[in-house]
Amino acid sequence: MIDTATFEQHRRTLFGIAYRMLGSVADAEDLVQETWLRCSQAPAPVDNPGGYLARTITNLAINLLSSAAVTRERYVGPWLPEPLVTMPDAAEEAELAESVSLALLVVLESLSPLERAVFVLKEVFGFSFREIAGMLERSEASVRQVGHRARAHVRARRTRYDTPAEVRRQVTDRFLAACLGGDLSRMMELLAPDVTAWSDGGGKVRAATRPQHGADKVARFLAAVLAQPMADPRLHAVDVNGEPGLLLTVAGRPDTVACAEVADGRITELRIIRNPDKLRHLPAGR
Repeated sequence: MIDTATFEQHRRTLFGIAYRMLGSVADAEDLVQETWLRCSQAPAPVDNPGGYLARTITNLAINLLSSAAVTRERYVGPWLPEPLVTMPDAAEEAELAESVSLALLVVLESLSPLERAVFVLKEVFGFSFREIAGMLERSEASVRQVGHRARAHVRARRTRYDTPAEVRRQVTDRFLAACLGGDLSRMMELLAPDVTAWSDGGGKVRAATRPQHGADKVARFLAAVLAQPMADPRLHAVDVNGEPGLLLTVAGRPDTVACAEVADGRITELRIIRNPDKLRHLPAGR
């Protein structure tokens, strides 16, 4: 049995494991609650509460991912994770930038549930291959092989940027000002010529069903979204999963979240989340 105080000490880690595996805030919170219900009813004392809790939520996440595979395959347009939105420079969220960026979560989506579990537990939370093998009831050798394969896959598919955080924020804020002013030319100047934008509407709101390539196409798409009739539209500078981003609210409610990657003073990648189901966890009245 695990008591409430012990569970609360590990709650943040449990949410982190589930969110990185699922890319869903709501599902991660549900699994944290289910983990508590299961572990609070354990018939005997637990020697290693942290490992026991991590094992429980990891296996729950693997099962959920396996059952959600068909739904993901039928998703309308690009799939992007549910965003974690905070105010810029929130110290307690600074750790998010490296281990939970939208770009990384998109790459993790291309791994199998087992590969994702091993990668998250080893590379993000520092569990040993031996500990992970015990959690997943597999041999250490097989888990080590899965871990190496997953890490190589992530390295091959993940674009790395060395732009300092303050520069990324400055470029994103300039882009925000251009969007607010409806300055299409300035928007295009701040977008790299080969910029790519992914927009996730889930078939429920206006969004491009395929990635948009090129500064002109991306700028015009964003301008068209902002030109729609809206009640009290406002753009806010925020951090999205620890990285510079934008939040559009309409009548005080979240409408669109965007996260930018920056290189050489221009935005090279944009990930735009408009699916209302993925913004439900964000507070209204911002």
